[in-house]
Amino acid sequence: MAVTRRRLHDEPGPDEGTLVLVDRLWPRGLKKADAGFDEWLKTVAPSTELRRWYGHDPDRWTEFRRRYRAELAEPERAEALDHLRELAGRGPLTLLTASRQVEISHAAYLADRLNG
Repeated sequence: MAVTRRRLHDEPGPDEGTLVLVDRLWPRGLKKADAGFDEWLKTVAPSTELRRWYGHDPDRWTEFRRRYRAELAEPERAEALDHLRELAGRGPLTLLTASRQVEISHAAYLADRLNG
């Protein structure tokens, strides 16, 4: 599997394959007509409570991943994660997020998990 992640607002690279927005909230300042991605899979995003608790604090990254892994075991999120696996099995997959800190975002965790 070739799963990558990038910030939604960054320029796309070559051969990104299927583009999936994995944020729960619609990104500010982005018109739906200008979205430029194939799918919006908000059910795979962390809960609002977890997202707010985490706040992209690097000191909370390890605990965030533990809590997020537990959330991904919930039926609706597990189904969404399986869908991402299916998409990745078809070819390149790029997970998109509006987060400014992509390297410590849920998209980074998902990409790592999907890549095994």
